[in-house]
Amino acid sequence: MKQVLTVDDSGSVRQMVSFTLRNAGYGVTEAADGRQGLDKARGQKFDLVITDLNMPVMDGIEMIAGMRKLPEYTYTPVLMLTTESQPEKKDAGRKAGATGWIVKPFQAEQLVAVVQKLVR
Repeated sequence: MKQVLTVDDSGSVRQMVSFTLRNAGYGVTEAADGRQGLDKARGQKFDLVITDLNMPVMDGIEMIAGMRKLPEYTYTPVLMLTTESQPEKKDAGRKAGATGWIVKPFQAEQLVAVVQKLVR
């Protein structure tokens, strides 16, 4: 079973993402901020990471940059799932190492379709 790490400070968003992906056959681990996400990534290898941008403690951009420094996460797909859609935010995400960008609110089918493309 492919494993996904979802990182968001909103419990309801984490629940929606987890529910959607578990129903599609993925294993899901949740983290409430970038530091928790990075700690979980250090302890387990995930096939995909989905993260929010704006979070307390450590934001999504910092977390992605930290993950990209870990050898086992050099090529792991990372999706930003956020309300932000400004080009400069997307550019910062890409520079940190984000693979793609989904704007909230998301459609469950859209999320599953993107995940299926990135995780084989």
